Amino acid sequence: MCGGRSDGVANRIEVQGLGKAYNDRWLFRDLDIIIPDNSVMAVQGPNGSGKTTLLYILCGLVAASSGYINIVLEDREVTQAQKRMQLGLVSPELRLYEGLSAVENLEFFCAVRGLPFSLLRARELLEFVGLAKRGRDFVGNFSSGMKQRLKYACALWHRPHILVLDEPTSHLDEKGAQLVEQIILEQRRRGMVVLATNEPAEVKFGDQSLVLV
Repeated sequence: MCGGRSDGVANRIEVQGLGKAYNDRWLFRDLDIIIPDNSVMAVQGPNGSGKTTLLYILCGLVAASSGYINIVLEDREVTQAQKRMQLGLVSPELRLYEGLSAVENLEFFCAVRGLPFSLLRARELLEFVGLAKRGRDFVGNFSSGMKQRLKYACALWHRPHILVLDEPTSHLDEKGAQLVEQIILEQRRRGMVVLATNEPAEVKFGDQSLVLV
């Protein structure tokens, strides 16, 4: 487990005394971490150790049993309502709408977040993730790797300060894995990345590592 002080770090994620229990079983407890700007945190651990749960607590999708996570940007604490504008999530649990096209999925997620939709931005992102010619195709006809690429387009739409990745290269081929590497490196330059993985090729991106047991 990594820890640290927040002194002098304007943009950061502060994890203090964090724990999560289901019934009487603790997945993890007493986590203390500082994740500074322009860094990558790699969360590792066996199945059932709470990697995904930790990421979901960060995103405000799951409540902690103890402690807290604060996101501080420009020395101001991000409120729960503001989190959706500062976070982008890619996860196996994130469901796309298979009866909609790729463009329509992007439009739907914009509506959910309260963001304006732009066809130009949609085309830009679809080209970036390698789906330039598939924007009007139904997502139900996509391979699992194409769906993963579209999830990245959804997560990057609003240029989040924090990118949260659960199994970042899941279902992706070599070219897709290279795309994820590019995304992580670019995101690190402008903000933060928190990723959950046990893949050595992904763990290497971490400036610090948290191992759950």
